[in-house]
Amino acid sequence: MLDDIKKTLWATADKLRANMDAAEYKHLVLGLIFVKYISDTFAARRAELSARLVNPADDYYFEDASLQDLAAELEDRDYYKEVNAFWVPEPARWEALRAAAKQTDIGKRIDEALTLIETENPKLKGILDKRYARAQLPDGKLGELVDLVSTIGFGTNAAAARDVLGQVYEYFLGMFASAEGKRGGQFYTPASIVKTLVAILSPHSGQVYDPCCGSGGMFVQSEKFIEAHGGKIGDVSIYGQEANPTTWRLAAMNLAIRGIDFNLGREPGDTFTRNQHPDLRADFILANPPFNISDWWHGSLMGDARWVYGDPPQGNANYAWLQHMLHHLKPTGRAGIVLANGSMSSSQNNEGVIRAAMVEADVVEVMVALPGQLFFNTQIPACLWFLVKQKTQRKGEVLFIDARKLATMISRVQSEFTDEVIARIAATVAAWRGELLPLPLGEGSPPTYKDIPGFCRSVKLAEIAQHGHVLTPGRYVGAEEVEDNDEDFATKMQQLTEKLGEQMAKGAELDQLIRRKLGGLGYEF
Repeated sequence: MLDDIKKTLWATADKLRANMDAAEYKHLVLGLIFVKYISDTFAARRAELSARLVNPADDYYFEDASLQDLAAELEDRDYYKEVNAFWVPEPARWEALRAAAKQTDIGKRIDEALTLIETENPKLKGILDKRYARAQLPDGKLGELVDLVSTIGFGTNAAAARDVLGQVYEYFLGMFASAEGKRGGQFYTPASIVKTLVAILSPHSGQVYDPCCGSGGMFVQSEKFIEAHGGKIGDVSIYGQEANPTTWRLAAMNLAIRGIDFNLGREPGDTFTRNQHPDLRADFILANPPFNISDWWHGSLMGDARWVYGDPPQGNANYAWLQHMLHHLKPTGRAGIVLANGSMSSSQNNEGVIRAAMVEADVVEVMVALPGQLFFNTQIPACLWFLVKQKTQRKGEVLFIDARKLATMISRVQSEFTDEVIARIAATVAAWRGELLPLPLGEGSPPTYKDIPGFCRSVKLAEIAQHGHVLTPGRYVGAEEVEDNDEDFATKMQQLTEKLGEQMAKGAELDQLIRRKLGGLGYEF
């Protein structure tokens, strides 16, 4: 049911944008969905208070209150703050915006409403993107968009409303990423990749950090994982950073609508030169940094304390990201990073030296090769790196997993991991670590690890050194075992020969038919 609603909403919203660029339109749509949600949750809390204030059996009962007294009481902000609901001033409430949807100044009214909401809710300061008055939409389209968003019903149950909004918001983020193509990957990591990172890292509590957080998908999935395994929102502390100002706002909105507390730094900023969390040492780091970026270097980074394993090349930031994340891990912490495949084998400009130093220091835990076509923004093959500060088990070994053949195509150009595949990969890593796989994936059973040709293998550091410290899983896991159906070679050869004969005879028949047809048309062949 909700899937149908999401698809219908997207189809209508996409049609309304006419010729407007998806990158610009994204902020208009997602901003309105956000305002609709906080207005709905405010209205739901207000309705609850209205009933409780006149109920003699309720702690909130307002004895002998006039209608005027009750109206004034409903405007007390403390009632809303105590349940973490945003306070929405009357001119900014959705009913007021919807009533003015057909007015020519609706864009200006929305901008003013956002300013009022920010003023009343310091947590949202600088987050809401006030660009509606100057939106380049055809006449009337913005009003139609307001009408469309009005059809999203979040209901009166706060938890259910948050879930509906979260799903709609996440679906729209994914669809906008697809519509934007290459640029879409700057703010959105496909859900199945995020789920895989989270399932392997198992962030149950503590500090979670993403130094290039995009729209915040890593954090959202971490919270979902925790809730699915018996925890609750708030068991982890969220820290992030994002250089792109509009994407930084997207992340803040994505987290705010889910009731997740977060610290994305005082402002958007470059992670390397304007580190917003210099003293942070996190329990878990999840990140999908931009692949192979060449314009990251600044002179101030020379000799930086983060470059423990060697100075990263100035023309490629891959090993800067890896070392930045190791720097920000606690001694017991783990990190999962998406990078281009070249990071596993490149020897250019000191990369091979840094990789060798990391391997020999035993900070590389697991390497996963990914299938193609997982990303909206690039066809560059990618992999997952899992790093630790200090290994407590499997010291002197690295687990290699080759998942290149495990994707399912969901469109002509897009693939994903199914939940079953993600569970298999996570169970393999848990078994290798000697850990109990969390419910519900493993039903609490003690796992047993074994090498599986073509899929996974645990490799000693000495063997990796023999391969020049190349970390490509395909080099180590070997070939997949071919199932033997007990037919001897002669039998198989006979069957194949008979099949080939049938196909050749059929080909000869078709050849004669084509010749006759051409002859009938006066062409000799």
